[in-house]
Amino acid sequence: MTIKNEEDIVRIIREDEWMMSLIRIVKTLNLPDCWICAGFIRSKIWDVLHNFGIRTPIPDIDVIYFDSINMDESEEKKIEEYLKSLMPTIPWSVKNQARMHVINNLPPYISSVDGISKFPETATALGVKLDQKNNVILAAPWGVKDVINFEVKPTPYFLESTELENIYDTRVVKKNWDSIWKKVKVYNIIS
Repeated sequence: MTIKNEEDIVRIIREDEWMMSLIRIVKTLNLPDCWICAGFIRSKIWDVLHNFGIRTPIPDIDVIYFDSINMDESEEKKIEEYLKSLMPTIPWSVKNQARMHVINNLPPYISSVDGISKFPETATALGVKLDQKNNVILAAPWGVKDVINFEVKPTPYFLESTELENIYDTRVVKKNWDSIWKKVKVYNIIS
């Protein structure tokens, strides 16, 4: 199967009942500016493009939202516990993007998609949610070319400082994606 664009990505997500069930559950939370992101989408794309018959396990399902009123980390943990009560076999990870800029020492984010744009890799800077009419919406602030072409590159924000470059390089070595998906090409910043 080929994936050429965002429409193809939306189609493979819509056709995946497991993914859709998680997206529907997350929508019921009614969190502001809420998305499932990162490896949830990237891994699906790479699995399809590698013709894997079995889904590659991912360490967590990243749920993000943007609430500048209640930025207490304990609220994220409550949401995680609630999701685990609904689907206990899913490794939920919930993060409010209104406070996550602090982790990377960046200026405050203005939305969840702004937070996604500051993820370390362009191939992982992806989000998905359902709109009011239950249409699948894909956020890809850096486009989908890199993920479709199996290219792991830093987002522009991770090219801005040596500290962020080190985070990116350490992360891609630890993730070792090219050992799972053989077509993946990882670009290191620091030689």
